Amino acid sequence: MSFRMLTLSCLVLGCVVLGCVVSAPARAETGRPNIVFMIADDLGWADVAFHGGNAPTPHLDRMANEGVELTQHYVAPVCSPTRAGFLTGRCWSRFGITTPTNGLALPPQTVTLARALRSQGYETCLIGKWHLGSKPQWGPNHFGFDHSYGSLAGGVTAWSHRYKKGQFSVTWHRNGKLLEETGHVTDLLANEAVRWIGERDDQPFFLYVPFTAVHLPINEPQSWLDKVPASISSEIGRHYAACVMHLDDAVGRVLRALEEKGIRDNTLVVFTSDNGGSTTTNNTQPYPPDDSPAGRLTANNGPLRGQKGTVYEGGTRVPTLVSWPGKIAAREEPTPVAIMDWMPTFCQLAGYAPQADLDWDGVSLVELLQSGRPLPERPLYVAGPRWRTVSLRLGEWKLVAHEKAASELFHITADPAEATDLADQEPERVKKMLAVLQAARAADNDSVVK
Repeated sequence: MSFRMLTLSCLVLGCVVLGCVVSAPARAETGRPNIVFMIADDLGWADVAFHGGNAPTPHLDRMANEGVELTQHYVAPVCSPTRAGFLTGRCWSRFGITTPTNGLALPPQTVTLARALRSQGYETCLIGKWHLGSKPQWGPNHFGFDHSYGSLAGGVTAWSHRYKKGQFSVTWHRNGKLLEETGHVTDLLANEAVRWIGERDDQPFFLYVPFTAVHLPINEPQSWLDKVPASISSEIGRHYAACVMHLDDAVGRVLRALEEKGIRDNTLVVFTSDNGGSTTTNNTQPYPPDDSPAGRLTANNGPLRGQKGTVYEGGTRVPTLVSWPGKIAAREEPTPVAIMDWMPTFCQLAGYAPQADLDWDGVSLVELLQSGRPLPERPLYVAGPRWRTVSLRLGEWKLVAHEKAASELFHITADPAEATDLADQEPERVKKMLAVLQAARAADNDSVVK
């Protein structure tokens, strides 16, 4: 989802975005932590057991019980925009990216999170889906990652690891070199992550693991289908549940690798999703044949409205967990936050202060996570695909503005399901929020690839 985070004072002055000020934490107290950021693909709000999902997710449940659940963590409605926001600290619509893209998404000299952390002595690694430029010369190694592995393009077939038919179909790579491998995609990514962790020494590291699960086309091995609860009867439903369980197991393997290395207590781990769940038909997309089962995916975003591709809560509010043993207390944290906040957060923890203003839209979450100190109220701007629908979250209210229909207004705290449109009852609030939204939109396309 696309958010632009602006301070209200900046909006009044006509400024476009929140400035970024980074200060190093007390290293004697916390040191410089390793950072592991895992992101699922198309995982619905209620696909996880800790939100009532029908498939067991014990490793994620443990993270939820022992760490912080960010109950209002917002991302883009679709994948490439979320990834751009995460790696730049800026709203994806600044780069003109509001839909999945195989073209070059970021200007080549962009100061990415990986580049910032590497400048502080961090080893940087991406294992999984890139989808910010699907040619090898646009891959992760050209944007600050020392090591990369997985899909240069988007979601791939489970066993042959192919993207959609066309020039980017052959996409599986290691450090930009295309290769063929056998095995299920979730296992291959988990294997690589575990191996890479095991090879680390005392140098701090940043490991970014964007899984392809549970993105279509799903096709799970029998060993995982056999573990699906008997209450799930349809073939596609069983494959979807198995995919969620398989993903949870991969998360558990990464956590276990950190524990076995003896570095779990000095590693900040985040798990989230790139957008809400999808109910698209599994095997009708233009992917090469992979014997994937037929039927509509059974993602569950309830009780939230909408799904992947929409700016409603079901498309943009996703399960998000933060775990750092001994450093952050277990709790549910309701403060609205966004995917762009992670770059300022991780940069502060690493002691990175940019030489020039990077024009971040995100803000650091360090104090919120460690002390619970609330963030100042700020607008969160979300640009949907091709800007046909956009939204603005401001305090307890959310405005949904359509290209060809009247705007909607929801009291999102009292009505997270967005069931009651209050626009007619609150015309002055709609007017005010539309003005804030227009100010936020002023920075769209200010950093597109030339």
